[in-house]
Amino acid sequence: MQPVDLTTLRAICAELRAGWLPARLEQVYQRDRATIALALRTLKGRDWLTLSWHPQAARVCIEDPPPRTPDTFTFSDQLRHQLQGLALIAMPLISPWERVIDFQFAARPDDPPLWHLYGEIMGKYSNIILTNANQEIITAAHQVSPEKSSLRPVQTGQLYEPPPALTGDIPSREESQASWQERVSLIPDQLKRQLLKTYRGLGPNLVTAMIERAGLDPQQTTDSLTPNNWTTLFQVWQEWLEILETENFQPGWTENAFTVLGWGMIKPVASTQTLLKEYYQEQLNQQAFKQLSHQLLQKVSNLIKKQQQKKETFQQRLQQSDQAEIYRQQGDLLMAYSYQWEPGLSSMQLPDFETGELITIPLNPEKNAIQNAQSYYKQHQKLKRARQAVEPLLTATDKEINYLQQVEASLKQLTDYQHWGDLQTLKEIQEELIEQGYILRQRERTLNEQAQPINYYTPSGYEVLVGRNNRQNDNLTFRVATDYDLWFHSQEIPGSHVLLRLPAGAIPEEKDLQCAANIAAYYSRARESQQVPIIYTKPKYVYKPKGAKPGMALYDHETVIWGKPQELNSIN
Repeated sequence: MQPVDLTTLRAICAELRAGWLPARLEQVYQRDRATIALALRTLKGRDWLTLSWHPQAARVCIEDPPPRTPDTFTFSDQLRHQLQGLALIAMPLISPWERVIDFQFAARPDDPPLWHLYGEIMGKYSNIILTNANQEIITAAHQVSPEKSSLRPVQTGQLYEPPPALTGDIPSREESQASWQERVSLIPDQLKRQLLKTYRGLGPNLVTAMIERAGLDPQQTTDSLTPNNWTTLFQVWQEWLEILETENFQPGWTENAFTVLGWGMIKPVASTQTLLKEYYQEQLNQQAFKQLSHQLLQKVSNLIKKQQQKKETFQQRLQQSDQAEIYRQQGDLLMAYSYQWEPGLSSMQLPDFETGELITIPLNPEKNAIQNAQSYYKQHQKLKRARQAVEPLLTATDKEINYLQQVEASLKQLTDYQHWGDLQTLKEIQEELIEQGYILRQRERTLNEQAQPINYYTPSGYEVLVGRNNRQNDNLTFRVATDYDLWFHSQEIPGSHVLLRLPAGAIPEEKDLQCAANIAAYYSRARESQQVPIIYTKPKYVYKPKGAKPGMALYDHETVIWGKPQELNSIN
């Protein structure tokens, strides 16, 4: 992304001074974390001046009006409080060779300035700083503590100090070619590098354009230039300085980006404001497109993977339910031949009712034949119920996979950014996923916004939520939990509320219960113990005594299981 260099900034200032001084500041709006917009009104009309300290797209230009969404940023609120209704009376650069604009505000156009809004347009070091008439910093878009920068801290209450001066020589139209050539060629090196090191106010794009306009190669060394080469390059140098002095800028598009000098221009543009607005909107759209495309593809891919894991789990449970009739048959055989049972037997061989072939039936030695038969009947009923519950869930999962694969196919078709419609299409897909509940709507994070619970997944893929404080514990237990979930807590030991999320009809296996118990044990005061007694029950059996403090709850209908906190590392 081509940055706003000193030459471009001087072109911007020339246009703004010609069309927007003096102007009344009617409104301040912060577009995002790195951009504010000032509504300026003159006798000719009203428009929005954008000031951005974006690390790759720092700029100053007239842009489109901001959206009508509420502005919740503190920085813009402070600017609004101090500057709204005042007159913008001047906008000089603090130095002809520094990329810092001093926007000066006063009560009336002829009054001395009451406030200075410094726009430091310096790439990743860009900043917007408000000071009073005594140069005390009132607020800054980006405050810099002494720990981050001992050279130039920027903090409220301090006196404003300009950025450290550049070390190169100051360009001058009065300097002779001999003196200029001697400075640039003092140390034999790449021509581009030497120009950048020797003089202030130059940027890589400008120097490259300057050298190419002279018909030279930016990579060639200074000792390879002929006297004619030096003369041609010096003429281009003088042409650049004349444009700066006369402010005769020619904004337009080049093959790769933009120019305000007319060099290498393939299409002129009416103003530098229009040029920068179109260029940075397009560049930021491309950047947003790449980020959003990556995020959505990654999210949808993960969702498909999770749904496929659920599908495999459901299919396994259906396969297990196919054994239901076998368990019933074994129970029937045990009931029919119970008289053959003897104490201590671990299995019995009994003839099949239809074929007469001997079937080996495992037994629990601690139970008699009738009790073993009852166990097989229970397994039979459990597997039958599981099939009835799982089949609709498997159908729903198949539908979700088909839907998500369709979304994934649409995303993969949007591989390259061509125009703003591509980004808009991505945003529509994102909005669709939000409406379908696959993505949470993003909000600007505030100090009052609650953090999210910790989440894990059991071996069968069920989500486990862990409250991180008492408010979250209450929220999980009394708002998030459904009738299908299971609630876990350390028995008579302080700890987090843990929720095992279960879909309708799901029957967790022992490994899932043990996993949730291990998590509950880990997030309790008994974390260092080898084993911790953990209770679990349905959320409907958990209640809050009247007047109890946050996080306090009573329960009944509980089952006890031993949690092993040291095994948490094996989860996931």
